[in-house]
Amino acid sequence: MASELEPEVQAIDRSLLECSAEETAGKWLQATDLTREVYQHLAHYVPKIYCRGPNPFPQKEDMLAHQVLLGPMEWYLCGEDPGLGFSKLEQTNKPSHLCGRVFKVGEPTYSCRDCAVDPTCVLCMECFLGSIHRDHRYRMTTSGGGGFCDCGDTEAWKEGPYCQKHELNTSEIEEEEDPLVHLSEDVIARAYNIFAIMFRYAVEILTWEKESELPPDLEMVEKSDTYYCMLFNDEVHTYEQVIYTLQKAVNCTQKEAIGFATTVDRDGRRSVRYGDFQYCEQAKSVIVRNTGRQTKPLKVQVMHSSIVAHQNFGLKLLSWLGSIIGYSDGLRRILCQVGLQEGPDGENSSLVDRLMLSDSKLWKGARNVYHQLFMSSLLMDLKYKKLFAIRFAKNYERLQSDYVTDDHDREFSITDLSVQIFTVPSLARMLIVEENLMTIIIKTFMDHLRHRDAQGRFQFERYTASQAFKFKRVQSLILDLKYVLISKPTEWSDDLRQKFLEGFDAFLELLKCMQGMDPITRQVGQHIEMEPEWEAAFTLQMKLTHVISMMQDWCALDEKVLIEAYKKCLAVLMQCHGGFTDGEQPVTLSICGHSVETIRYCVSKEKVSIHLPVSRLLAGLHVLLSKSEVAYKFPELLPLSELSPPMLIEHPLRCLVLCAQVHAGMWRRNGFSLVNQIYYYHNVKCRREMFDKDIVMLQDLVQQNSTLIEEMLYLIIMLVGERFCPGVGQVNTADEIKREIIHQLSIKPMAHSELVKSLPEDENKETGMESVIEAVAHFKKPGLTGRGMYELKPECAKEFNLYFYHFSRAEQSKAEEAQRKLKRQNKEDTALPPPVLPPFCPLFASLVNILQSDVMLLIMRTILQWTVEHNGCVWSESMLQRVLHLIGMALQEEKQHLENVMEEHVITFTFTQKISKPGEAPNNSPSILGMLETLQNAPYLEVHKDMIRWILKTFHAIKKIRESSSTSPVTETEGTVMEESSKDKDKAERKRKAEIARLRREKIMAQMSEMQRHFIDENKELFQQTLELDASISAVLDNSPVVSDMNLTALGPAQTQVPEQRQFVTCILCQEEQEVKVESRAMVLAAFVQRSTVLSKDRSKFIQDPEKYDPLFMHPDLSCGTHTGSCGHVMHAHCWQRYFDSVQAKEQRRQQRLRLHTSYDVENGEFLCPLCECLSNTVIPLLLPPRNIFNRYFLIKEFRKYGSVAAP
Repeated sequence: MASELEPEVQAIDRSLLECSAEETAGKWLQATDLTREVYQHLAHYVPKIYCRGPNPFPQKEDMLAHQVLLGPMEWYLCGEDPGLGFSKLEQTNKPSHLCGRVFKVGEPTYSCRDCAVDPTCVLCMECFLGSIHRDHRYRMTTSGGGGFCDCGDTEAWKEGPYCQKHELNTSEIEEEEDPLVHLSEDVIARAYNIFAIMFRYAVEILTWEKESELPPDLEMVEKSDTYYCMLFNDEVHTYEQVIYTLQKAVNCTQKEAIGFATTVDRDGRRSVRYGDFQYCEQAKSVIVRNTGRQTKPLKVQVMHSSIVAHQNFGLKLLSWLGSIIGYSDGLRRILCQVGLQEGPDGENSSLVDRLMLSDSKLWKGARNVYHQLFMSSLLMDLKYKKLFAIRFAKNYERLQSDYVTDDHDREFSITDLSVQIFTVPSLARMLIVEENLMTIIIKTFMDHLRHRDAQGRFQFERYTASQAFKFKRVQSLILDLKYVLISKPTEWSDDLRQKFLEGFDAFLELLKCMQGMDPITRQVGQHIEMEPEWEAAFTLQMKLTHVISMMQDWCALDEKVLIEAYKKCLAVLMQCHGGFTDGEQPVTLSICGHSVETIRYCVSKEKVSIHLPVSRLLAGLHVLLSKSEVAYKFPELLPLSELSPPMLIEHPLRCLVLCAQVHAGMWRRNGFSLVNQIYYYHNVKCRREMFDKDIVMLQDLVQQNSTLIEEMLYLIIMLVGERFCPGVGQVNTADEIKREIIHQLSIKPMAHSELVKSLPEDENKETGMESVIEAVAHFKKPGLTGRGMYELKPECAKEFNLYFYHFSRAEQSKAEEAQRKLKRQNKEDTALPPPVLPPFCPLFASLVNILQSDVMLLIMRTILQWTVEHNGCVWSESMLQRVLHLIGMALQEEKQHLENVMEEHVITFTFTQKISKPGEAPNNSPSILGMLETLQNAPYLEVHKDMIRWILKTFHAIKKIRESSSTSPVTETEGTVMEESSKDKDKAERKRKAEIARLRREKIMAQMSEMQRHFIDENKELFQQTLELDASISAVLDNSPVVSDMNLTALGPAQTQVPEQRQFVTCILCQEEQEVKVESRAMVLAAFVQRSTVLSKDRSKFIQDPEKYDPLFMHPDLSCGTHTGSCGHVMHAHCWQRYFDSVQAKEQRRQQRLRLHTSYDVENGEFLCPLCECLSNTVIPLLLPPRNIFNRYFLIKEFRKYGSVAAP
């Protein structure tokens, strides 16, 4: 067959080679209707060059296309030999100062961390090596393809916008100069004519939707009956599915099917069959039928060969246009004019609009080609870049809707160009003002999330697979909003204020839909059966974290905007929590003579949500009022009188109470979904706009166990002590970063990468560590381990705060141990006193009065009273430690006040005087100071003695300062007299209580002794036998030698005596801790058993019947063995059985509802480990070592033997 086709192909080649590009261009120059002449030429020759058989010949097609099709266009454009014409254009051209190199996939890119306006500003390798940025801090990444070099863009760099190559052009070019002045009028006219025709042709043929008919201008007289079965790419079906389907549909080999699948994945489409219509339609029906059983089928079209030919040339034509405009900026300007010129149909009729709006209908290869043309033309011409940005913004909503319904990745979508437009500060600002871009982005995002509950909040619980896919794609809009906000304005116009506040209104509506979403209720009685969906809500929160921060940064730049934003946020918060919801009851609380109206709400019984973005945004804006001093300049413009403390603090407080109850173990039956939510609430990725803002909001204005009291005290420590937020305390951002680093290094020395990961990043992915690290840490050069480590400077240890609010429980414990160990090494006392804190800003200054309030003093006195009485059921050491820390904070605060006070000011912070006074009637409890003096000698408080001594020492130091300053001598004298009288009372009270405790102990010991004697008398014989059994066992063990490095015996009567190790494990499902014992409930480990040939001696052997093959039988030829692996996670056997049953039931429902493939086969007993999701198909019982089991069995057997004899 091939030999028969060769003469025909050669004849076609000869006829095409006789076509002269110069003569054709001459005819076009003389033609009265150029469009008709060009279209006739294309209609005649394109089908003769492209798509002449089942397999393409790209090299031959490109050669013929350049001679027959593109050659005449170049001759027409230049008016002479293109070699000479293009050379002249290059010589007269004034090159652009922009580099504009389009990156390929995997190409290295460089971003300067010191000079880049945002992280999206990058340089190619050539420009980077020739720029000043090579000596700065920089970040190197690999491109995903599609972006271009920003060298020469003055808006992208704070300094050094030009490399050495492009800097030469800046002195020769004027920004306002029209590049068309360097072209002759004839060239301009010809370029406009040919560009308009060819661009229109390419757009028309690429967006053509009919499969058998060409546009009328391109129809041939003689039309052959040849078609292609064209297979298109999607992101649903796998390689294996496509390969298998093609083998069945077109009867090809596996190698050919792999080639087809690879081309489809790379280019977006590929013809898999060539022939008449019926022949191709048959293949299409097989492909659709085989791939449409569980998901939507692969896209297949039967297209006439002439249509495929013209589309292939259309792509070649767009690439040609991109190369032609590289010769001259004037030609680029003409192409931009042609592309953006409105057509006869009005709006959205330009060629650029038509291509953009058809983006989701085009295949991957076509998209890549025209995206690159846009980048090399529209985005490289500053004048038309602005016009293109306007067209992009006007079509934004429709483009995003097309992208969400499309299944191609974002890098192949026109929406991916948003990063090239929205990150340009001048364009972003212009689009906000003229096109209301912020509002458009936010409303488009909300339009795609229509699944709401009865209160209008987002609901992700019952998401179907399609809704989950849609949610994943719509997240890209948040990235676009971040691009718009990433460059902050230096000047504000009235229009910018108005449009930003409109966008802020839309943003508040978005946050309103998140306020209180995914509420949870404490599970009582039975463990939760199915883990609820929680990841979508936290994904949304994490995506919005930087956007919320940037919104606040914008508000901070203008006082008018900040005031209006604060009012709007407060109004939305009042709408969210207007009136009393279910479970809320108004109540008046009274304590120490004070009363307050608040809301009673039982977190352990009612619904509570961890998502409160509106409350947290208001907290951030409130800090900005303090930081910018707007609250003091314009108090009349702020609705401060409308602030209701219960409304502001109620929901953040519920959040913190929820965390406290989780730590207390009250929510274990709610499963791991809640544990994960609490983890991310405190995690570095979310805490800035979640946990931190809840603390700020609370700054702005118990029955189950002692853990809740400890958490409450911890909360008070955070409220009064966390001042390292600019606007809350008198600090700057550098102080905040220093404190983070000090506390991370107080745990252990860290490498640079480890330390960076523990610090929060801003929107530019910077932590600010480099600017402050040398002030707080020494760098220890790498040793044998090869890692350099940062170590905390000794002088910075005094700034360590044991209750630093970003510590997890584990980190706090490690830091405490490390700091105490360091103090012991330095032969210092092990007290960890609170550090000296910076003063509050005036708006928050009254917070320190919490420490000396009547209620706080009552709490301190009560807990110390419990400790003195040594009532173990009420107090705990952790509770006492927190109280001591609070007392230390108050003493540090008073000491600072005394040292910094002006002569004419009166000291209002008198904590030392208040703790010297005894309690009031009717309790008449000792003073706080007296109880501390008592506790410093308590034998059961050895760990806290140093801290108590430090408190007493600081108290006396403050007392001396007061005496020397004579600030209030009368009050001080009174306090001394009261202190002396209180000491006498304390002494008598301690004596009386000691006598009572002694009598109580004697009484209890007498009762226990009597009970023991009574028990022995009743079971005298059994007791004697037990003693004999113990004696015999101990005799055997005593005969065993003691463990020695020189003599160890494993078995026999003289086996080495080894102490039995107790093992405790925690069930990953119910979280209950249990000792591993024979009589305990069975524990199992998730495991995976499979056949293995890793150590096989005969790999060629084939198992005839795998189902009947015994995996435990090992054949002598060692052809196949059994491999068992486990992730090591432990569960109760009954907990695992319930979990596995629920997985099976869930998968049965899933198959009926979604028909999706899973990563494991439930029918074959496979499941995922509930914790790490490791593939498993069995469980392994957790057993004691054989020695322990035998010993226990022997003892039980002997005990039963003697017990049966002794029984009456």
